[in-house]
Amino acid sequence: MTAATQPERRFDPWAPLRSTTQARIGLGRAGMSLPTSAVLELQVALAAARDAVHLPLDTAPILAGLAGLGVGEPILLTSQAPDRAAYLRRPDWGRVPSSVAGLPSDGWDVGLVIADGLSSKAVSEHAVAMASALLAAFDPELTVAPPVVITQARVAAGDAIGQAMGLGAVLVLIGERPGLSVADSLGLYLTYAPQPGRNDAERNCISNVHPPEGLGYAAAAATAARLLRGARALGRSGVDLKDTAEPDALVG
Repeated sequence: MTAATQPERRFDPWAPLRSTTQARIGLGRAGMSLPTSAVLELQVALAAARDAVHLPLDTAPILAGLAGLGVGEPILLTSQAPDRAAYLRRPDWGRVPSSVAGLPSDGWDVGLVIADGLSSKAVSEHAVAMASALLAAFDPELTVAPPVVITQARVAAGDAIGQAMGLGAVLVLIGERPGLSVADSLGLYLTYAPQPGRNDAERNCISNVHPPEGLGYAAAAATAARLLRGARALGRSGVDLKDTAEPDALVG
C-alpha cells in the first residue's frame, strides 16, 4: 500500500480517557450505528455477564481454600432456592437458608459467610483471598467462627446464619450484579447483631472488590476491620456507622 492509498488516521480525543476507565466511552460510529468492533466487544461483555449470573458456584475449591485459613472447617449450606433458575425468579427464597439446624452455636465475635449472589465468578476468583485478608486485618482479640459457604443466596441469608451461630457480627462476601465492564466484582456486607428481619439500612457495604482494576483485598479488609470496630463500639451497623479513614488510607 502506497502512502497515497493509506487510510487517513484521525486524531482520537477519547483515547487518553479511554485508557483510564473500563467504561465504554467514545466508541465512535459507523453510519448510524456503532463500529463492528464495539458491537462485538459489547456482545462479549453481555455473554460474560450472563455466564456470571447463571453459572453455578463450584464450591469444592472454595471450601478447600477456606479450610486452609485456620478458623475451622468450612460449612456448606444452600438457600431455599432449589436451583439457579428458581433463585433468579424468587429473590425471597435466596434470603433464607434451607436449614440452620446443626450449625455450631458457640458464639463468636464475627463470622464470614460466602454467598454466590449474582456472580459465581466473583466468588470463585476473590472470596478465599478476600477472607484471608480479612482475617489478617481483624483485631487479634476477636474470635472468628468457622466460615460458611451458601449457594443460591442473597445478603440476608447471613442474618439467619449469624443468629443461629450466635455471632456478634457477620460479614457476607457475595458476588455482585455483573455489569458490562465488570463481571467478577465482590461485595462485603457487615451486619451487627444479625437476625432475620434486618434491612439494608442496618448494614454497611464495601463494593467493587476485584483487583487489580477494582478495590484491592488489603484496602477492603482494612475498611471492614474499621467498620467492625466501629460497630462493636456503637452497638449497631448501618447508616449510623461511618468509615472516617483518610482517603489515602483507602488506597491499596
